[in-house]
Amino acid sequence: MNSFVYALLAVSVVSLVSLIGVVTLSMKEANIRKFSVFFVSFAVGALFGDVFIHLIPELYKIGAEEFTPFFILGGILFFLILEKFLHWRHCHVTDTHDHIHPMVASNLIGDAFHNFLDGLLIASSFAVSPTVGLATTIAVFLHEIPQELGDFGVMIHSGMKVKKALILNLLSALVSILGVFAFLVLGNFVTGIEKFILPLTIGGFIYIAGSDLVPELKHEENFKTSIAHLIPLILGILIMYSFTLFE
Repeated sequence: MNSFVYALLAVSVVSLVSLIGVVTLSMKEANIRKFSVFFVSFAVGALFGDVFIHLIPELYKIGAEEFTPFFILGGILFFLILEKFLHWRHCHVTDTHDHIHPMVASNLIGDAFHNFLDGLLIASSFAVSPTVGLATTIAVFLHEIPQELGDFGVMIHSGMKVKKALILNLLSALVSILGVFAFLVLGNFVTGIEKFILPLTIGGFIYIAGSDLVPELKHEENFKTSIAHLIPLILGILIMYSFTLFE
């Protein structure tokens, strides 16, 4: 029950990130992109760090099975399917000239489903241990910042009023709470459900970091700026590592 309460608190805090778009209203688009890319880099380090420093080691501690590698691959394929068939994509920049954004309605639906998965993944991490849960929450939190900036930008560029965009973004984010309850319900029917959810989490995080976030960093060709992007990436990894010192 403690892990359930921790997970609810965690997703509630993460959901508040959906309101971050309002701080960009007085910012120039070029500055928003610089601000966003910093968090993209940070999120890459946090996601990869969480996967290789926390989730994979914990998975083997709780007893990895022969099917575990296939569930990790399944997580990668599952997120690929989401992009292909639900038109869900992580939008991390507000520049609509660089790439085509999905329609607002489809973006909100895809984002809501993604947030539901976030709740499920965070809940499964807290079920393993508070440390793993906190590390996963921070990784998701950092990843949500550039995503929510992008989602807010898509809605504003489409002509939506600021207040409506903020409300819809928040409602979409709060779907993550349903993910926590879904994990609680599933846990009553499936013994050791963490052995199934954690590999999917690992696959999903690898896909998000490698497919959606890293390409955003490759747009920058300036050598000094590219080196600067490595700093928050490494910092994200170090933050994930720091949690092991308190276990």
